[in-house]
Amino acid sequence: MLRQISLGTLGLTVGSILTIIGFIAYAANNATLNLVGFFYGFPLLLGGLALKANELKPIPFSQITKQTVLSLRQQQATVTQNKIRKDITRYCYGQDAHLDGALSYLGLSPSDEERPTVTGLREEDTNGAYTLILEFDSPFVPINVWQEKREKMTSYFGPGVEVEITQPEEDKIELALVTIQ
Repeated sequence: MLRQISLGTLGLTVGSILTIIGFIAYAANNATLNLVGFFYGFPLLLGGLALKANELKPIPFSQITKQTVLSLRQQQATVTQNKIRKDITRYCYGQDAHLDGALSYLGLSPSDEERPTVTGLREEDTNGAYTLILEFDSPFVPINVWQEKREKMTSYFGPGVEVEITQPEEDKIELALVTIQ
């Protein structure tokens, strides 16, 4: 639940309310509320603005996960699969893009402008194995470059995971992390 709340929006809202209360208290000559507004409200407002400026929105699921796949996730998902799923489905701050570090390490991010972007994710059952599929918009990095990095991806995403790369349509890449049983 807390992962789906934007700290930037929360800071802006609470900071704005306290700052307005401070100005109203100043006009009403109420020193106590005036201090609360200026000493708490204004810094919260500025913090909220800073967070909002560096905010990455959560990546949505492209389809609803079936109950059978959820039970597979509980039984089979690796630490890496869970970490990736949790990381990209929450608000992030101070990053250029979701998975930017991983894409740079794997050699799939020649520059910030050419970096593939995660557009969605979904969970599936692949022959009885839990599969986390990351959907990328990749107009500048072709499928053959992705496939050249497959072995490096397999070792990067850890033991117990097999990597499958497909191109469902032009400029789109699907990276499937399949649990090895």
